[in-house]
Amino acid sequence: MYSLRSRSFLLLTAAMLISLITLAGCNGNANTSADPVVRTVPVRLGAVESGPSLPAIETSGLIAAKDELRLAVKVGGVIRKISVAEGDRVSKGQRLVELELTEVEASVEQARQAHKKARQDLVRGEKLYQEQVVTLDQLEALRASEASAAAALQAARFNASHALIEAPRDGLIQRRLAKAGETVAAGTPILILGADDQGYVIRASLSDRELVQLQSGDRASIELDAYPGEQLSGEVSMLGAAADPRSGTFPVEVQVNAQGRRLASGMVAKLSLTPSSGAQAALAYVPIAAIVEGNGQRASVYNIVEGRAKRVSVDVAFIDGDRVALSNGPSVGSQVVTDGALFLADGDPVRVHD
Repeated sequence: MYSLRSRSFLLLTAAMLISLITLAGCNGNANTSADPVVRTVPVRLGAVESGPSLPAIETSGLIAAKDELRLAVKVGGVIRKISVAEGDRVSKGQRLVELELTEVEASVEQARQAHKKARQDLVRGEKLYQEQVVTLDQLEALRASEASAAAALQAARFNASHALIEAPRDGLIQRRLAKAGETVAAGTPILILGADDQGYVIRASLSDRELVQLQSGDRASIELDAYPGEQLSGEVSMLGAAADPRSGTFPVEVQVNAQGRRLASGMVAKLSLTPSSGAQAALAYVPIAAIVEGNGQRASVYNIVEGRAKRVSVDVAFIDGDRVALSNGPSVGSQVVTDGALFLADGDPVRVHD
């Protein structure tokens, strides 16, 4: 049996425990009733800018001398000698290519002998006609044969004189398309001669929808693999009037402002062409980081109203690099949330960082 003293001690202990539990409960209620900590989202803002209503046209092409000539021999044969290399500067009248003349000279000699015989036959025929040994028709046939042989001799001599290539003007050898010892047909290009003092162009191809957006003089931004990280300028100098029958695309040329850079035919270039027709009706542009929850042409951005994020619906016209053109949305000159936009909900308090 417990003594009275022991029982009193147990009751006192129990009362103390109940008091402690009650106090703890009161403290908890006091903390719960305190104001919660307000969470703010750190963000950065970007400007809404004005831009063209048409996107830049992106394509690629190759550098070429503005005025290039493909040099070919007018007769077929074996190349005996090519006197120049790629990159050589040449002067007008300089001999560049020679063919083996053995066959050509043999053709000339054969034609000369044939003409000599035809001429002798005609002289003899005219004498016999005077003696009334041959008829007028026979004499006319001899005259026709002599004329034909004379024409053949003239053609053979012409071919012999053109079994070589001379530079038609001063310039720079851009490419060699054949080697000594190779057999080429008449009209086959052997060298490409460029007039380097005329500057360089980029030759590219565009679809019909891209072509109709451009006009001569439109600005071009140029990046060359040879000069990574650098950007050159240029302008559209030629738009093709007919499509390539094989590819269905249209040729375009862009005059390059070399800005002191060394250029060479065959360099690879990336082009960004800006249609001037798109400048007639401007659109609002926002940084691409500002776009959230896009669905087709519909998307949203956030702007800041009294320290809180406000969601605004926008219509996307097109994407242009790291910017998005909007056909409907915030006005030019306003600001939208960029960094932090993906973590926002409508009405969230925000903290703007510079």
